[in-house]
Amino acid sequence: MPQVEMVDIYIMGKKYNVPESLTIMNAMEFAGYQLKRGCGCRAGFCGACATVYRVAGDYELKVGLACQTKVEHDMYLAQIPFFPALKGLYDIEELAPTAASIAKYYPEIYRCIGCNSCSKVCPQDLNVMQYIGFAQRGDIVRCAMESFDCIMCGLCASRCPAHIAQYYVSILARRLYGRHILPPAGHLQERVREIEEGKYDAEFEKLTTLELDALKELYNNRDMEK
Repeated sequence: MPQVEMVDIYIMGKKYNVPESLTIMNAMEFAGYQLKRGCGCRAGFCGACATVYRVAGDYELKVGLACQTKVEHDMYLAQIPFFPALKGLYDIEELAPTAASIAKYYPEIYRCIGCNSCSKVCPQDLNVMQYIGFAQRGDIVRCAMESFDCIMCGLCASRCPAHIAQYYVSILARRLYGRHILPPAGHLQERVREIEEGKYDAEFEKLTTLELDALKELYNNRDMEK
């Protein structure tokens, strides 16, 4: 049986010896931590496990997703449950799909210096700097499309010298696109009308009376669109 290589890591200042093949998330659990939050999907698609770390001897403070990033020897770790960026509060119904709408809540987009640090750190490999450029020019459709796979982890903002909350800009663009530009989906409007008229009330009522195992059985054997 091959020997497992071990490395030393530090979690919130405490030293642990863990297998070098583990991700940060798995290493924390190997060390005895029970993760109840900040673990999400465990596959890099929810953005919940943003991590700050430094490796001994390296001057650079690094960030990554704990479910994707492998441990290194003498890695010093800290978790951030969310990135504390300033979030604009708005009513999407009152906004027009324009650059002015985005600039009203996130004027810092015009401080972008084109360093591309946001794109380099993105775990989804999005061209973050590009979609900020689209936002600056009021190209809401292209901003929404370019940022469609954003998982809101906040790592882009953690690297930005202009203090732009890129991920908040992107979700505003997608909301503007969905509400004011994208044509309404006819089948969705029809289903909402049916729900409001009570067509499914009896089925909903029946579901509330079922045991958990019966609900799981229905869910696992449901009809799904191809």
